[in-house]
Amino acid sequence: MPRPATHIWRLLKWGRTLARHGALRGIERDPNTPVPVKRLARLARFGTFQPQVPDYAGAFQDIGPAAIKLGQTLATRPDLVGDEAAHNLLSLQDSLPPVPFEQIEASIAASFGRPVEQLFSEIDPEPVGAASIAQVHRAVTTEGKQVAVKVLRPGIRERFARDIGTYEWAAAHLEALGGEAARLRPRLTIANFKRWTNRELDLRREAASASELAEGTKGVQGYRIPEIDWDRTNGRVMTVEWVDGVKISKIEELKSRGHDLPALASRLVLAFLTQAISSGFFHADMHQGNLFVEDDGTIVAIDFGIMGRIDRRARQWLAEILYGLTTGNYRRVAEIHFEAQYVPSYHSVDEFATALRAVGEPMRGKPVSELSVGQMLDGLFAITRDFDMQTQPHLLLLQKTMVMVEGIATQLHPEINMWDVSAPFVRSWIRDELGPEAALADRIREDTQTLLRLPGLLRRIEDRFPPKGGAPEQPPLPDVELMWENRAGQSRRWLGYLFSAVLGAGVVAGALSLGWIG
Repeated sequence: MPRPATHIWRLLKWGRTLARHGALRGIERDPNTPVPVKRLARLARFGTFQPQVPDYAGAFQDIGPAAIKLGQTLATRPDLVGDEAAHNLLSLQDSLPPVPFEQIEASIAASFGRPVEQLFSEIDPEPVGAASIAQVHRAVTTEGKQVAVKVLRPGIRERFARDIGTYEWAAAHLEALGGEAARLRPRLTIANFKRWTNRELDLRREAASASELAEGTKGVQGYRIPEIDWDRTNGRVMTVEWVDGVKISKIEELKSRGHDLPALASRLVLAFLTQAISSGFFHADMHQGNLFVEDDGTIVAIDFGIMGRIDRRARQWLAEILYGLTTGNYRRVAEIHFEAQYVPSYHSVDEFATALRAVGEPMRGKPVSELSVGQMLDGLFAITRDFDMQTQPHLLLLQKTMVMVEGIATQLHPEINMWDVSAPFVRSWIRDELGPEAALADRIREDTQTLLRLPGLLRRIEDRFPPKGGAPEQPPLPDVELMWENRAGQSRRWLGYLFSAVLGAGVVAGALSLGWIG
């Protein structure tokens, strides 16, 4: 385990990189920043020249792969890093110079324990993409199928483990300062980040996520997930079918091919809602580089390293919150926050409903080009401090993905109204999942499960209290007060054992002397 001096040295080194990009200025000026953190920031920037406009994305890019992923995570936390930094970090590109193909080829061969030629008849040495964790090459299998091969960068797991160890150390010390630092729960933020990146660093889990998502989106028209080649997939290599399509960011090319852009925007939003609310398992990295449009208008998603999961109760709360905001039922939205214990019970539901109204009312009926879901989230973050709301880590990925989906939908159709697209879906889901029929079905299912558990419960009771055997029941023995009990009624057992031994020895000796024995 690294010593504290090692962590401090890394933090100072990263801090100087941040300082050279002007990214420490906001930390020093924020009144909520703990004093020790401000002092460390001043020390890190000592002797550096800071640009007039901070470049947070550039700083994280220069620090390295783990920082790139951390920066993308912090882009969802304007409450933690500020609005300016969060907005700038949204532009952070997860790209690095590619690893030489010789190393990639050797890694593939080593991971499968056989030559690459036995797996692929052809593989392009030039990568089609090189990100912080892995890079992708186009290839042809020995059966002649076009595929994309994703390979982890050599040594990337060890580098992430080292850097995340320092993040954990820093977050623990920050949270220990208390106050605002404790409310924002930085340790949980890093814990979630660690879990997400560990999932990305195991390509078998990414392949499994793709397979699960494909099952969950079968009913979504015009949206699909590419097939996994399991025979050519392991922890360090993942092989999927090659996708022929246009990146969803290439608006002019989509238009030239005759695609209906407003329909694509609505399809994307509904696909996300289906994943998040209906399935509770969603693609949490839906940026423009991970979405393609095929000739028939089908949207194809790739890169399943970052996935989000929400349990059924949280999805119910989420659906009611979205529906309440779209219909202006702020009182119900406030009640849900209290029911979910997002807001401590000592606050007023009515006051919280008024604060929500201030966030939601300006957005109703407006196109997303004027007011957006991202702005709504910013507004919600702004009121969390007033109502002592702790960060909800399980919703961070959802918030990030909502902003991503909104941004892409806006580019495809600037006049799209996210509320108009979302409301029918959410209304239908609430009717099916929260209506009287659903409540009755839930009650029947829960009661049936309880009844089915009764035989097992009875068997466990019998195991604990078995029936009497065939031997006759012994008569009750009278209570005898022991002479070696102390005043508190506690037996001095060691004295009892000694007394019994001496008494028994005396009886045996007397019997021998009288000739009773032997």
